[in-house]
Amino acid sequence: MAPVPAGTAGVGSARETRPVRLATTVPTADPRRMGALFAELEGLGYDTAFSFEAKHDPFLPLAVASTTTTTIRLGTAVAIGFARNPMVLANTGYDLQVLTEGRFVLGLGTQVRPHIEHRFSETWSHPAARLGELVRAIKAIWAGWEGEAPLDFRGRFYDHTLMIPAFDPGPNPFGPPPVFTGGVGPRVTEVAGEVADGFLVHPFHTPDSLRATTLAALARGRERSGRTLDGFEVVVVTMVVTWDEGDDEAEARARASLADQLAFYGSTPAYAPTLAAAGLADLHPELNRRSKEGRWAEMAALIPDGFAESVAVVGPRPTIAARLAERVEGLGLPRVTASLVNNRNPDPGHFGDVVATLRARGDGDADALGPR
Repeated sequence: MAPVPAGTAGVGSARETRPVRLATTVPTADPRRMGALFAELEGLGYDTAFSFEAKHDPFLPLAVASTTTTTIRLGTAVAIGFARNPMVLANTGYDLQVLTEGRFVLGLGTQVRPHIEHRFSETWSHPAARLGELVRAIKAIWAGWEGEAPLDFRGRFYDHTLMIPAFDPGPNPFGPPPVFTGGVGPRVTEVAGEVADGFLVHPFHTPDSLRATTLAALARGRERSGRTLDGFEVVVVTMVVTWDEGDDEAEARARASLADQLAFYGSTPAYAPTLAAAGLADLHPELNRRSKEGRWAEMAALIPDGFAESVAVVGPRPTIAARLAERVEGLGLPRVTASLVNNRNPDPGHFGDVVATLRARGDGDADALGPR
């Protein structure tokens, strides 16, 4: 199997002055608004804005955003890797790196077997090993285009041995983009540490489960490749649940939407370890059973308030910035991005007030939580 080419040039190429950054995932309900929406997020002070693969293609919004932004980093969190092959992803990543002038992050995930086989009509097998080889193959293709070595990637799942001048774009003027992966479970997380440039943490985690499982697995993967977590970016995707102080109805709605989201996650076998780490191992089988019976409306009531507040950053708006900072800074990671999300109850202002408060922390140092 071909080795991972050393040092992806695109890592940290955009806005690197501090190790902690602020990000968000962009709702893509209306593709026609993507250019304006990404520009708005740039104006609010975010360092990174991620698209994701759901009802729409994750890459096209970033191509549009490249024409309306100049400084914000743009990436996918995530695009479904197994729905595509390494050459297609290498081409797409190369072109978006050019269009964004070095601001692109290729974020990949596996999805789950039913979607890969029955929605995408692609092959599902050995997800951790396949994801690792997918990343290695992409980087081998880029290394060939960079002139580092002839393309000769021969793997268990992918073979790329043919490249002629007509299809070789040559060295990327901004260097190859970084590749991040996302996933749940120790093996796929270890693979990220071994072959990727960063990891997208699933929002269904607590600080304790993040340290005990995710960060430990990443460290094992980095050790396997002879590296440490220095230079490796961890994107801590965090659900933010907030309301205007004193608005009891808004608080009730916000907490209810969080409980719904957590009940959905908790019913999924892949996410059961997070419940177990919180001492709630018996909750998953019950949530799973009720989900199969279609009793979704009953499930949210089973989520303990204490657990909900350990997964999400919860509170009135004036308290969120300090709580988020404490959560992320407490991890002690050398390179971390805090990504603010709430898909069930999106904030109309994209948490702009939280970003502004975080920027102003540290005796007026606007870069206290990351570069502007």
